[in-house]
Formats: sequence, C-alpha cells, structure tokens
Amino acid sequence: MKLLILDRDGVINFDSDQYVKNPDEWRPLPGSLDAIALLTQSGWRIAVATNQSGIARGLFSMETLNAMHAKMHKAVMQAGGRIEAVFYCPDSADSNSPCRKPNPGMLLAIGERFNLPLRGVPAVGDSLRDLQAAESVGAQPYLVLTGKGRKTRKDSGVPESTRIFPDLAAVAQSLLD
Repeated sequence: MKLLILDRDGVINFDSDQYVKNPDEWRPLPGSLDAIALLTQSGWRIAVATNQSGIARGLFSMETLNAMHAKMHKAVMQAGGRIEAVFYCPDSADSNSPCRKPNPGMLLAIGERFNLPLRGVPAVGDSLRDLQAAESVGAQPYLVLTGKGRKTRKDSGVPESTRIFPDLAAVAQSLLD
C-alpha cells in the first residue's frame, strides 16, 4: 500500500495567521486538488494530519471544522481524488497534547488506522512541527514552500532527511516518477 500523509493548512489550502475559521476561508492552493487526484488515481491513499488549535481557542466549533473538511472532501472528489481519513488535534499549543504535532500521536494513529508501519511513508508539511512529527515516527519528511514553507526552510532544526519541493504538485510528480 502506498500511503501519503498531508498537513492541511499551507499544503492543501491557503493558510492564515488569523486561522482558517470557516468554510468560506478554506480555499485550495493552486494545483493541490489536482495533485491529490493524480496520486489517488495512481494508487496512493491519502490521509490528512492537522493541528486545529482554533477549536481550543474558541475561534470555531467542531461543527465548523467538520464543514471545512466536508468542503475539502467535496473539492478533492470533484477533482477526481479522495482523502481517506482526516486526523486533527483540537488542543492548544501550550497543552503539550500527544496528538499535537510535533508530537507523534496523529501520525501513529494514522499508521494504526491503515495498519502500516510509517517508516519511509512520505509526510508533507509546511512547518517545522510537521517535519519533526514525521521524523519522530520514521516517516520521510517533505517540506513544501507554500504556506509557511519558505520561512520554515530558513529555520534551524529542519531534519537533514527533509526533501524540499515548491508545492504539493511537485511532490506528487516526484512520487510518481
């Protein structure tokens, strides 16, 4: 089985320093939906792992998060793709929650759900915590330069094994080559 783990904000859709708080603010990045469709049609299974501390901060409700994810699923399906599972952590950054990236909880749960060891599984993100979570479970970290990716590339602490791409479409192309 070929599994790909994606962060959401900054990888699939535009990110915001004020948080993506409702379905109207959820807007796909150029090429991201087509990349997911191409991968899905080539036999890849797609899972999303996303920190959503806006819930703990009271910026949006679970109902609103579900509506954002419904919009994402519909947009991906209309492009010809499929996201098989969305894992999210609603906890705040200061909670030290085991599910909140850079902690490995969400990725470990994805491995359990798909009954697959995560060693070498591509995990795509735009932030240092995405890359650290991937590395901590033996997944292959991929950094995209969308979202916070350009800033992250300059940060210290980026795992040496990280592969860097301009966007999700470029990641998809490399996985299919």
